[in-house]
Amino acid sequence: MKKKISEKPMEIRMEGYEVIEKVVTQHATSAKILVPKHWIGKRVRAVRLDPGSEEKED
Repeated sequence: MKKKISEKPMEIRMEGYEVIEKVVTQHATSAKILVPKHWIGKRVRAVRLDPGSEEKED
């Protein structure tokens, strides 16, 4: 079942220790973001910054 993703931007407030901005690249049938090696084992969050017309697959 596919659901439409809202294209209205939302305000997100976070506290953290370091931030980087990357472009997501294709990886087989998914996507990836490379982050610094010292982030291994740490919790991270990814936020899409650009609007798009993609549909979410469940």
